[in-house]
Amino acid sequence: MENTARKTPPQSWSPSSWRNFPIKQVPEYEDNDILKNARTQLRRNPPLVGAPEVRRLKKELAAVSRGESFLFQGGDCAENFHADVDEIHNLIRLFIQIAVILTFKGNKRITKIGRMAGQFAKPRSSDTETRDGVTLPSYRGDIINEEDFTPESRQPNPDRMLRAYNRSAAKLNFVRHLAAGGYGDLNNVEFLLLDFLKNAPVTEEYENLVKEISAAIKFVTSVSGTTTEQIRSTEIYTSHECLLLEYEEPMTRIDSITGNYYDLSAHFLWIGDRTRDPDGAHVEFLSGVENPIAFKCGPSLTEDDFKRLITKLNPDNEAGRITLISRQGIGNVEKNLTPFTRIVKEEGYNVVWCCDPMHGNIEKSASGYKTRRFDNIMGEIQEFFKVCRGNEIYPGGIHLEMTGLDVTECIGGLADVSDEKLKENYSTLCDPRLNAAQAMQVAFEVSKLLAEDV
Repeated sequence: MENTARKTPPQSWSPSSWRNFPIKQVPEYEDNDILKNARTQLRRNPPLVGAPEVRRLKKELAAVSRGESFLFQGGDCAENFHADVDEIHNLIRLFIQIAVILTFKGNKRITKIGRMAGQFAKPRSSDTETRDGVTLPSYRGDIINEEDFTPESRQPNPDRMLRAYNRSAAKLNFVRHLAAGGYGDLNNVEFLLLDFLKNAPVTEEYENLVKEISAAIKFVTSVSGTTTEQIRSTEIYTSHECLLLEYEEPMTRIDSITGNYYDLSAHFLWIGDRTRDPDGAHVEFLSGVENPIAFKCGPSLTEDDFKRLITKLNPDNEAGRITLISRQGIGNVEKNLTPFTRIVKEEGYNVVWCCDPMHGNIEKSASGYKTRRFDNIMGEIQEFFKVCRGNEIYPGGIHLEMTGLDVTECIGGLADVSDEKLKENYSTLCDPRLNAAQAMQVAFEVSKLLAEDV
């Protein structure tokens, strides 16, 4: 029986109370009537996810916080409205492949959260962008405006929130179909390999793993006479950065079973480095919903703000409620993260520690592309594991920006992407992503780190 005890948010909280707090990273909409109509339509639409699913994820994350499972969160840097079915298809195949690698090579149960079905808004370092003497609003993601550098495209449009909802609903339906309709079946794991990876250096290692899995399944089946549901299907939860509160507010509903508020635009939401002010609107909003949530822990986070954030966002110290996503950059993890791991241990906070090795390692290549180096990404993950273990904190997850496409956006790895090759297939709307071969290589390397605990 599900626990239906009500957890009442602070008396001053409501889905709209964030409007009384300072806010950053918001678009300036010209027509308030169109904005109001879009919010009204969103409020009338069905939720994208269910509160029972959200509670199930929170239980899984509680297991991660106890060291019983491992969190894999990954997907596109920024989703777009024009992604076709093949692109989504390939990402899910890669996503499940990585989960399989981590499970069987790392000997851990994996909680799977996709950056998908809602990751349409992006924070920007500047409100405007200038090209050839022309200044326009910055591109803030497809939920707000368009990438094309024209006044019409860059004008924030509230109706794009409705398009984001519809795209999210369609994508979520497709993801669920794939996860339950064959791709989540370990009997079919050999068919997940993407065609362009057939000759990749990671393929042989993956094919050997497939043989091990097939042998294990045959053994279990021969002993029990059947296979379990866990072998035949899987569950992928959705997540996105909680950035555009004009969208999140109308997607917040009262659950009829518990009486609690849930933001049902996604199972899991996080606050970025630019919006995690303890006295700001984004923290205020997420303090009142029951979803499992996260905030980014970057180099600028102070110990005082770290404590204030955990206290405000998880006053009952509920296991599974808070994930701390470290994004320090290679060479900075020990210095910047150690104080926070010590605070967590001393205060007895129930948290999940997750490593985002992507956002602290962006650089500009000699050829002028924004890129990341595979060795720096993997190096930060290794530093993260070392610091957590050195302070007796469980390294509970990784957070990757990746794609199932054969892109050339990150330098290095067995995929052998050089600076000169970046131009061959550089297609990201925002930050550089790991391609499929690079992401699989990360999974094999992380599985070795996980196996050290067994």
